[in-house]
Amino acid sequence: MSAALGPRRPTILVADDSPQNIELLSHILSSEYRIKVATSGEKALKIVYSDEPPDLILLDIMMPDISGHEVCQRIKSNPDRRRIPIIFVTAMSTVEDESLGLSLGAVDYITKPISPALVQARVRTHLALYDQSRELERMVAQRTGELVASRQQLIRRLGRAAEYKDNATGNHVVRMAHVTRLVAQEAGLGPEAVQLLFQTAPMHDVGKIGIPDSILLKPGPLTADEMKVVRQHPQIGAEIIGKHDNELLSMARTIALTHHERWDGTGYPQGLQGEQIPLPGRIVAIADVFDALVSRRPYKEPFSAEQAIAIMVEERGKAFDPALIDAFLAQRHEILRIIALYADERGSMVDHPV
Repeated sequence: MSAALGPRRPTILVADDSPQNIELLSHILSSEYRIKVATSGEKALKIVYSDEPPDLILLDIMMPDISGHEVCQRIKSNPDRRRIPIIFVTAMSTVEDESLGLSLGAVDYITKPISPALVQARVRTHLALYDQSRELERMVAQRTGELVASRQQLIRRLGRAAEYKDNATGNHVVRMAHVTRLVAQEAGLGPEAVQLLFQTAPMHDVGKIGIPDSILLKPGPLTADEMKVVRQHPQIGAEIIGKHDNELLSMARTIALTHHERWDGTGYPQGLQGEQIPLPGRIVAIADVFDALVSRRPYKEPFSAEQAIAIMVEERGKAFDPALIDAFLAQRHEILRIIALYADERGSMVDHPV
């Protein structure tokens, strides 16, 4: 008969390129915690982004591939992992070093040589704070569900308002939101980041509200002057949404502003290139263009799915992030199912809410 399982022990990730430091920290903490180790920044990130992320990270700064500072920045930029507390454990002991570490999002800074009692106390304190933070977040999320739902509904309606400008009976925003979700999942984004993209992608063309109908609905090619007007819509959309601390509105603004940038730097409005383009904008660009290709518009007949996919492949590394095109292709069968499911003749966005 197996023994009853005790309470789950928190997991600590010790990231340091020195085996001696790893052994020391593991010895200090292993009686109370599960220990995972990484001898490089890349290995640390793989553990953090795994299905079983650590509850706290002890992170050295000077590592052979990427620094602890960069590891911290990457973790803090990921919506699904940024709440994990990070404690720098390093020989870099100046006030400036400590200030930089804390400014990057670390919760504490321990200098070497370490005191075992100090390490144990700091880890215990920050795990307790992390537990309290997660419980508070759970309570807040539970109590504000209705508010979140109403905000999402408003975003959907604003996206639909923009869509009525040049596709009054279509489900473009529905389809491209689902395609965005599929590409983001295949690209390895976590569930929280994927859901945020799914919710905000419909706002990508809200700036079209500011473009005259005579241009948007023109059945033939646009003149150079008309194209200049159309190319104002990302900036108009960003201004309509505005700058906010709110995560959802901030991402919606980023998408509105950057979804017409191109990987090769020839896009608009800012001419960003490669990874200068925020990841949400790069993903939404793929979903937006593909759905536009397979849809009927005032100025064009729809391409077949095969033709549209061939165009997307041709633009790999030109208009689009090559890695994201690979993710798109990996999901193409499910994407085509979505395109068929929410075809324009099947109803409006009201029938198929995103």
